[in-house]
Amino acid sequence: MMAEKDSNNPNMDPPQVLISNGGGEIPPKKVSCCANLKMFLVALCFSYFAKAFSGSYMKSSITQIERRFDISSSTVGMIDGSFEIGNLLVISFVSYFGAQFHRPRIIAAGCILMSIGSFLTAMPHFFMGPYKYETVRGPTSLQGNASFSMSPCLANQSLDNTPKPDCVTENGSYMWVFLLVGNVLRGIGETPVSPLGISYLDDFSRPENTPLHIACLHTVAMFGPMTGFMLGSYLARLYVDIGFVDTDTITITPQDTRWVGAWWIGFLLAGTITLMSAIPFFFLPKSLKEEKSEELKLQAKEGEGKEDKRKEKPTVQGFFAALKKLCFNRLFVMLICITLMQTNSFIGFITYKPKYMEQQYGQSISKANFVTGVATLPAAALGMFFGGLIMKRYKFGLLGASKMAFCTSLLAFLLSLSAFFIGCKNNNVAGITVTYDGVKVDHIQDRIIYSPCNSDCHCSSKQWDPVCGDNGVTYMSACLAGCKASAGTGRGTVYHNCSCIDSALSPAVNSSAHLGVCPRGSDCSTMFLIYVVTQALLTFIYALGASSAYVLLLWCVSPELKSLAVGVFMLLIRTLAGIPAPIYFGTIIDKSCLKWGTRQCGGRGACRLYDADSFRTRFLGLTTGIRAPSYILFFIFIVMATRQFPTGTGAAPKPAEKSDKKELYSNGASAEECAAFQAEKETHI
Repeated sequence: MMAEKDSNNPNMDPPQVLISNGGGEIPPKKVSCCANLKMFLVALCFSYFAKAFSGSYMKSSITQIERRFDISSSTVGMIDGSFEIGNLLVISFVSYFGAQFHRPRIIAAGCILMSIGSFLTAMPHFFMGPYKYETVRGPTSLQGNASFSMSPCLANQSLDNTPKPDCVTENGSYMWVFLLVGNVLRGIGETPVSPLGISYLDDFSRPENTPLHIACLHTVAMFGPMTGFMLGSYLARLYVDIGFVDTDTITITPQDTRWVGAWWIGFLLAGTITLMSAIPFFFLPKSLKEEKSEELKLQAKEGEGKEDKRKEKPTVQGFFAALKKLCFNRLFVMLICITLMQTNSFIGFITYKPKYMEQQYGQSISKANFVTGVATLPAAALGMFFGGLIMKRYKFGLLGASKMAFCTSLLAFLLSLSAFFIGCKNNNVAGITVTYDGVKVDHIQDRIIYSPCNSDCHCSSKQWDPVCGDNGVTYMSACLAGCKASAGTGRGTVYHNCSCIDSALSPAVNSSAHLGVCPRGSDCSTMFLIYVVTQALLTFIYALGASSAYVLLLWCVSPELKSLAVGVFMLLIRTLAGIPAPIYFGTIIDKSCLKWGTRQCGGRGACRLYDADSFRTRFLGLTTGIRAPSYILFFIFIVMATRQFPTGTGAAPKPAEKSDKKELYSNGASAEECAAFQAEKETHI
C-alpha cells in the first residue's frame, strides 16, 4: 500500500518519510502559510531592528536621565551597564541549551520581556510629578506671571536653602531604580534573539542563501541605532512635561544644562515596537523543512548514519570539558584580552559621546544625538559593507584577517588622537573660570564666587540659574551679576542695571543680561565641524576591519567549540567591559565638574558645568590609555598565529562529516556564525 502511494506521488521521498516517521505512516500535517523561512527572516529582521532601536535610544537618553533624576554620571553609567547584567545572567545557558527547545517561541518570550523592561523604564515619569529645575526665581509653576520689574538682588536676600520636611517624597531620588530594573529585563529578553535566531536560519537555509539572509538582517538592524538616535534628537528638543505644563512659562532652553527632554516617550514607543516584534514568532513552528541543494542532499544521505551517531545531547559535563579546552587555547585567550581593552574603550566613549560634544563644543544634546545618528552610524555601516567586500574579494585567511583588522584599527586609533587638539576653551563664568575682572582662573583656590560688585545682594552660591552679560561673561545667577531690575516673562526675561557687568575689565555698551549661558564663539563652531568630520572618517576606517576582526574568534578555535566560544566571549565582554566601563568612565568625568547642581531638597544634584580642558584630557586620555596597549597584544597575536598556522589557513580542518555547508567559507568560518558574533557586538552601538 505504501508503494502505491509513493508511485502516485512523484514528489514524495519515501526513504526520508520512513526515516523521519520511524517507519510508520503518519499523515502530513497542515502547514501554516507563515511557516516558512522567509517569514522567519522577516520576523527576525523586525526583532533585530527593535532591539537595536531600544538599545541606541537608551544611549541617547543618558544625559536626560542624569538630569531628570539629579544623579551623577557614575550612577547613570551603572544604570546603562545594568543591561549587560541582565544579558550575562542567561547568555551561556541560552547559547548552549537553547537550540533544544522551540526557538521561535523563546525569541518571542524574549521580545515580550524587552517590551516590559522598556515600559518599566518610562514609568517613573508618571510617578514623580512635574520636573522642577534648579532656579533662584522660585518654583517653575509660578513663573508664568505677567511682565514684572523687580530686583533679583533684593529677591535673593530672603533665599532659604533649608530642605523642606516633605523633601524625601517630593524629590523621588530613588525612582531611578525603576530604570535599572527595566534595563536588566531588557538585557535578559535580548539574549535569545541573536544566537537562536541565527542558528534557526543556519539549520533550515541553503548554504548559498545564508549570506543573503545575514546581510538582510544586519542591513535592517543598522536602521535601529540610526532611528534611535534620531528619535532621541527630536525628543530632546521637547520639554519633559510637554502636554502637562504651559511651556511658555519655562525659562530654560535645550542648550541649558538643566534642560530635560521628553525622554520617556521614546521608551513607550520602544516597548510598543518590541512587543509587536514578538507576535510573528508565535505562528512559526519549532522546525522547518530544510533547504538543501542536490549536492548537499546526496552528502546528507551518505553521512546520515554517521551524523546520527555523532550528535549527542548537550550535558553539563560536556560543557565544562569544552570550556576547559577554550581556556587552554592561547589564541582565544589573547583575543579575549585584546577585545576587552578595545571594547572597554569603545563602550565608555560611545556612552558619553553626546555629553562630551555638549560640554566641549557647547552643543545641545539634541544636536549631539542628531550628529551621531546621521554621521557616525552611516560611516560605520559603509565601513562594514566595504570591509566585507574586501574579505570576500581577497579571501583572507586567519593571518590576512588579523593583519587587516590590526592595520585599520591602528590607523583609526592614530587619527583619533587628533581630538586632543580639536577642542574649545572654557566658557567665561564669573567666579569659576574667570574672575569678575575677566582674569582666567587656573587653580581651585582662586575661585571666588562673591565680589564687591554683588556683596550687598546676599546671593546664594549654591544655585545655578545662569545669565549671560552683554560683556560675554556668564554669571551663576542674576543676583551674582548684581542686577537691580528685570523685565519680561519666561525665556524673554532681561535683567538691567547689573553692577558686576559695569565693573568688568572690558565694559559693555550697557549693563544688561539675558537668561542662559553665553554661546561659544565662531571658532568653537569650526572646531566642532572638524571634530564631526574626523569622527566620521575614523569610524569608517575602523569599521573596514571590523568584519575581519569578528571572524578571528571563530577561526582560532576548533569547529565544535565555535558556538560555545561566542557565548563565553560575549559573557566576558559584558561582564568585564559592558558593565564596568560606563561606571568608571562616569566617575572620571565627574572629577572634572566645576559646578554641581542643587536638588530641590538640598544635596548635590547633576553637574551643571565642566572644565572643558579637564573633561577632554580625562575622557580622551582614558579612552586612549585603555586602547593603546591592545595593539601590542594584537601584534603578539599575529606572531602567535603565524607560528601556529604557517600557511595562514586558520582553524584546524574539520571532520569529513562536517564539510558540507562549512566548506563554503574560508577555513571553517561560516557566515552565520560570523554574523552571530557581529550581532552581539552591535548590541553596544
